[in-house]
Amino acid sequence: MDWSVWIPNLSHAALETLYMVGVSTLLTVVLGLPLGVLLVITDRNGLKRAPALNQVLGAVVNFARSLPFIILLVVVIPFTRFVVGTSIGSTAAIVPLSLAAIPFFARVAETGLREVDRGLVEAAQAMGCTTWQIIRKVLLPEALPSLILGIALTIINLIGYSAMAGVIGGGGLGDVAVRYGYQRFETAVMVVTVVLLVVVVQGIQILGSKLALKVSKR
Repeated sequence: MDWSVWIPNLSHAALETLYMVGVSTLLTVVLGLPLGVLLVITDRNGLKRAPALNQVLGAVVNFARSLPFIILLVVVIPFTRFVVGTSIGSTAAIVPLSLAAIPFFARVAETGLREVDRGLVEAAQAMGCTTWQIIRKVLLPEALPSLILGIALTIINLIGYSAMAGVIGGGGLGDVAVRYGYQRFETAVMVVTVVLLVVVVQGIQILGSKLALKVSKR
């Protein structure tokens, strides 16, 4: 095997994976965190009780989470084409990646926010804080370590999803592993892609744990 040819290909694929995962993570946090907050504040004991809305949001999140990612990839092809103009490539893969990760992170964020001491929330209410002030100054800061760990877990899931996206031409390391490592029986390529993915996952997990620990000690 000519590694002088494969190294640039693998480097390009790794950058595509980082691009897909990076953009998808940003969209997931931006959209999933508010959804998680809504799930918390609209429940029966929430700051803005709205049981009907809470049940609808919960049902939508549960439905989205129940779909296997490989099926979601196919189901959202028309929507992906509408958004980015194509269903093939790393940019197109961002759409299903985000749609899969948003409900997952919303539940993770919901869990972290529910762990915040209820007494802190009641104290803020007693001082006359608005709902937005309680969310911004109490819930989010107190839940930050859990949210950081949740983001790390979401990134790890997205890396796995991005590898599956390679099956339908999503680009990245998954695409290289399928097209060359599996279909052309290039075992060395398969091994290298797996090692790269494992190294990235371990790095994300370690970084997330250290950041969460640092924040929790403040």
